[in-house]
Amino acid sequence: MGGMKQEIAGFLRYLEVERGVSPNTLAAYRNDLAQMEEYLEERLRKDGQVPAWSRVGREFLQQYILELRARAYSEATRARKIAAARSFFRFLLQEGKRQENPAESLSSPRVGRPLPRVISVAEARRLLEQAAQSAGPEGLRDWAMLELLYASGMRVSELVSLDLEDVNPQEGYVRCLGKGSQERVIPIHPKACGTLEDYLREGRAQLQPSLGEKALFLNRRGQRLTRQGFWQILKEHAKKAGLGRVTPHTLRHSFATHLLSGGADLRSVQELLGHRHISTTQVYTHLTREQVHEVYDRTHPRAR
Repeated sequence: MGGMKQEIAGFLRYLEVERGVSPNTLAAYRNDLAQMEEYLEERLRKDGQVPAWSRVGREFLQQYILELRARAYSEATRARKIAAARSFFRFLLQEGKRQENPAESLSSPRVGRPLPRVISVAEARRLLEQAAQSAGPEGLRDWAMLELLYASGMRVSELVSLDLEDVNPQEGYVRCLGKGSQERVIPIHPKACGTLEDYLREGRAQLQPSLGEKALFLNRRGQRLTRQGFWQILKEHAKKAGLGRVTPHTLRHSFATHLLSGGADLRSVQELLGHRHISTTQVYTHLTREQVHEVYDRTHPRAR
């Protein structure tokens, strides 16, 4: 597999494992990025350059957009393909393979943006209560992981990257390294601290950590749990709890939405999530406004 195609394959694995995108969405990304790669590889060769994503600048992407328009794609399709390009280059930036995102400022047709899916507070409680019933060291680990993820809003990549020294349940905080190597310290509530202490006291040692293994969460071989491993664990517990599709990012979205619904200010939620721009966090205000309208319509005597 060529270099440019290899980077796309890595991005698709990230979408499947960490973001938990549906098979249909994954197929759309695969097709859109393959089309972009084919066009850009040809353009780079015509310019006498060895094809590589590091050589793709904004001007090449603008030419690609013009090509999409010339092929008479609909506005919605063009917007989707541009969004795929932005996400892909953002991934390369996150992985340290680009210094900037040449697709970030590309103009895109205005179409409705789907809001992230969240689960209710009751559903989150049901998921955690189900995990609490799991037996053995793996059960303690699963419960601690889910409690910690919902308590902190961390990305799954941040969760599985945690080392023993990164958590302090006695003081009630976790330290994680986010995008762009930015460290943030997140407070965690007593319930999550308690489950974490139970796992550290009774569960982790029974998973027989490999010699010198510093990872907080271990698989059954005593090594660091992977994103794929966590994704499978979450799917299993969500199914047992009678919930629909729940991804690691669903818990992150739910964490943010539930905080805002409870009165947290937007800037604090931005800090907790590790968003660089507050505009990224603002999508959750739309979710809470929808909930307010739903409650109003259901409870106001003149609205019924």
